[in-house]
Amino acid sequence: MAIDLLNHKLDRAFDHIDAAGRGVVDREDLLGLGARILVGFGESPTSVTGSALVEGFDRIWAELTAALGRDEDADLSREDFRLGMTAAFVKGDRYEPVFHPAVVATAALCDRGADGYVGPQEFRTLLAAFGTGHDDADAAFDRLDTTGRGVLTVDELLEAARDFYAGEEPGAPGNWLFGPL
Repeated sequence: MAIDLLNHKLDRAFDHIDAAGRGVVDREDLLGLGARILVGFGESPTSVTGSALVEGFDRIWAELTAALGRDEDADLSREDFRLGMTAAFVKGDRYEPVFHPAVVATAALCDRGADGYVGPQEFRTLLAAFGTGHDDADAAFDRLDTTGRGVLTVDELLEAARDFYAGEEPGAPGNWLFGPL
């Protein structure tokens, strides 16, 4: 069951990157997701935060392709993506040094007040870049806001990303990061 759940989440992540629906993804597709996030928040890719996001996404791609023994210019199928993500970030030891910093850079964009909190509007802006509709974004926010405060902490967002991209626990709140599975 955990493998099916993980594959389902990784398939959704693949679809977030494959915005053109080509059935394969490449480095430019992942950087395109980063660009959509930056545009949503009105952030320049050359700002400190924008640069951290771009560099983080670039490192994820390098690690993903390296885990598959592929060149960084390679196209990856859905199955390749699953295998690479699992090898590098789920079963492998690359989540903390590679994936986590990209998530931190993304969360920093969402923390518009630099107060450690992400409100529902910032969360919707983030999820819109991933192609998630407002209703699913609102459902996800409500599920992740386990205290009912009406905000997420940056740490809650970071943990939700870890649950979604690398977690195999069926009941983890982060499985709802992009709405219902």
